[in-house]
Amino acid sequence: MTEYYEPNLYMSSPGFPNTMGVCVTLTEPVDGDILREVVEELRERFPYFYVRVEQDGNELIPVPNPLPMTVRNTWEPIDLRSEEANFHLGAFKYEGKRLAFEISHALTDGAGVMPYVKSVMYLYLSRKTGQVFDPAGFRLPGSEIPESEIGNPFAGLDIDGAEPPMLQKEAESDFYRLSDGTESHRCFYLMLEEEQVMRYCKDNDGSPNTVFSVFWAKAVRRADPTSEKTVSICVAVDNKAILGNHDSYRMFVNTAELDFAQDRDLSNIAKACTIARGQLMMQTMPENALWALKQKKMRHQQMAQMPLQMKTDITAQYAGVPRWSIAVSYANSRSFGPLDPYIEELYVVSTPGVTDILCEIACINQHFFLMVAQTFQSQKYMDAFLAELSEAGISYEVKRTEDANLCGVAAV
Repeated sequence: MTEYYEPNLYMSSPGFPNTMGVCVTLTEPVDGDILREVVEELRERFPYFYVRVEQDGNELIPVPNPLPMTVRNTWEPIDLRSEEANFHLGAFKYEGKRLAFEISHALTDGAGVMPYVKSVMYLYLSRKTGQVFDPAGFRLPGSEIPESEIGNPFAGLDIDGAEPPMLQKEAESDFYRLSDGTESHRCFYLMLEEEQVMRYCKDNDGSPNTVFSVFWAKAVRRADPTSEKTVSICVAVDNKAILGNHDSYRMFVNTAELDFAQDRDLSNIAKACTIARGQLMMQTMPENALWALKQKKMRHQQMAQMPLQMKTDITAQYAGVPRWSIAVSYANSRSFGPLDPYIEELYVVSTPGVTDILCEIACINQHFFLMVAQTFQSQKYMDAFLAELSEAGISYEVKRTEDANLCGVAAV
C-alpha cells in the first residue's frame, strides 16, 4: 500500500486530465536539439519526473521510464502516459521562442516543478549562449538529492495527533458562477510591472494574492452589479512550506477561502485587503495545515481498500464539482538568477477544474506574469478585471489570447 504522501496518480483521468506546467518565452528561438540533450541529462537529478504509470493491486504507482521524455517542435497538445508521450507523465514542447513543460498535477505542483524548470533553463542557456553561470541555487546533475526532496515531507510531525484548528471556515455553497454555459477553455496571458503592483500592495496593506483576489471580486461586481451571489475565491497554499519543507516535489496544495458577499464594500481597497489578509493568515496557520494533512491521510487509508476504478470514479466526480467562483495561485518563481536576462516571459499554466476562472501568478524580471484560464469564451469578466487594473493605476500588456492547449492524459 502506498503512503498518504506519495503521488495519487488516479487523480488524473481522460475526463479530468489535471495537467499543469510552466511556459517560458526566451529572447531567442529555441534550439530543440540542445533542449532534448539537457532534458535527458537531468534524468539523473530529477528521476521522480521520468516515470510511467504501473498498476499495483488497487494502486497506480510511478515507476522509472527509460524511454526519452518527448520534446516536440509544436504547440499542439498530446496525451501524457500515451505512446506519443513515450508513456511519461511529463512532456516538453516548443515553438519559436516559447517552450513549455507540462506534467500531471497528480505527481507534483508549482512549487515542486519550478526547480526542475530552472535547472532545464540553466543547462540549456549555458550551452546555447556559451556563458558560465553561477550554479548556486540550481539543482544540477552530480549534486546530492536530499531526503527532504524525495522522502516523507512531514517526517517527525505528529500527523495522527493533530487537533481541529480554532478556525474552520465553512465553504460557501451558493456562490457566484461566471460560466456562460459553454465548455470551451480560453486563456489570457498578461504582463504587469512588478514595481506598480508591489507599491499598490504596500499602500493598501495587501499582498499579490490578496490584491488580485480583491480585483477579481471587484471585476465580478463591475461585470454583473445586480447579482446578490457571494463571490467565492480560493487561494492556493502549500502545506509543505507552511510546515517547514520547501524542498519536496510532492503535490500538497491546499486552499484558503475568501468570500466577498454582495454587501461587502470594496470601495476601500485597503480595508478589503486587510480583511482578506487576515482571513488568509487565520487559515494558513501550521495547525490548519497539520489538520488538513490528517484528513488527507485518513481519506487515503479509506480509499486504499477500494477497487481502483471506484477510486478513479470518486475522484473524477469530486474534481468535477465547482466549489468556488475563482482560484488564485502564486507559485514562488521570483528569480532565475543569472538566467533572468535571457527570459522574456514566465507563466505557470493550468486549466480550471473546480472554479470558472483560474488566475496563475508568476514573477520574474521585474514583472508579474498572469495566466488567466476560464471555462468559457466570453471576455466580459476579463475586460472587467483589466478595467480594475487600469483604475488602480497598474499598467498591463495582454501578450496573447488563445484556447487552452495543455496535454491531456490517456487512460491507464
